[in-house]
Amino acid sequence: MDQPWRKNGACNGLDPDVFYPATEEDAEEAKSICGRCAVVESCLEFALARREKDGVWGGATERDRRRILRQRRQSA
Repeated sequence: MDQPWRKNGACNGLDPDVFYPATEEDAEEAKSICGRCAVVESCLEFALARREKDGVWGGATERDRRRILRQRRQSA
């Protein structure tokens, strides 16, 4: 699966474990990195489209992504 935007991610080259925290509360470091990322929107949309269950993608935890999807369904 090739996602050309990934090479421009602020996470590129970092320890992936940062983006797979043990708890939602431990996700702040990953969210901080995502907060300064040029491709955060592409990353988030990738995770939403694939219903990613684990990790922080596009600055959003799995719980955040479920909420986003629920809000989008309600708005549609």
